[in-house]
Amino acid sequence: MQIDLTGKTAVITGSTEGIGYAIASQLARAGADVVVNGRSEDKTTKAAERLKGEGGRGSVMAAAADLSTKEGCNALVGEVPHVDILINNAGIFQPIDFFDAEDEVWDRHWQVNVMSAIRLARAYLPGMEKQNWGRVIFIASESGFNIPVEMIHYGVSKTADIAVARGLAKRMAGTGVTVNSVLPGPTLTEGVEAMLAEERAKTGKPFEELATAFVKQHRGSSIIQRAASVEEIANLVTYLASPQASATTGASVRVDGGVLDTL
Repeated sequence: MQIDLTGKTAVITGSTEGIGYAIASQLARAGADVVVNGRSEDKTTKAAERLKGEGGRGSVMAAAADLSTKEGCNALVGEVPHVDILINNAGIFQPIDFFDAEDEVWDRHWQVNVMSAIRLARAYLPGMEKQNWGRVIFIASESGFNIPVEMIHYGVSKTADIAVARGLAKRMAGTGVTVNSVLPGPTLTEGVEAMLAEERAKTGKPFEELATAFVKQHRGSSIIQRAASVEEIANLVTYLASPQASATTGASVRVDGGVLDTL
């Protein structure tokens, strides 16, 4: 299968590192003109420059904006008024017990993980509908179905992402615009590395080994019995963003390593 996204503009939110960066890299290699986004101007610019050096066929643009606010979302849309592909990847997670998670924790996860995606979809979907083609992909999580006891607030926000994606797919019925959510499982990202930093300092074990131990302990139903790479997540997202995925919409597509114990 040859995926060609030449002439398509793609915004990938939260793409200075991790899953978002891997998606941006793959879309650029497929020929898309990619917009890299992060909160920090410096970090976003550096990520865009790094991406340019990887030899993708599409152009690369940096667009820094704090998408946890309405103003930040408006700033991004003002800078990039039309896109063909929107990857709602910006997200945060914070392991904290339910009884210690104050309103501020819930609200921040809601604003970053859910409202940023809603605001951008509301801004970009009308243009996609007008041209009768577009792709919107919410990077959710298996945690949206398998709510993690150590961060219920995060799981709830990802359940909401899945529900919004399904609803928007119905809203865009018959337009040539597809909307889907992708459900990664534990993945080797900088965020997970930071979460395991204390254990790494204590044991001296490699990050990958600690991540595998985490999966076996906290996601025992995993079939692959390891964390996924960011490239493995990006592979699926790139397909869903392509013309070849035209009959896939309203789906929550799993790339969770088999964590969800369901058919």
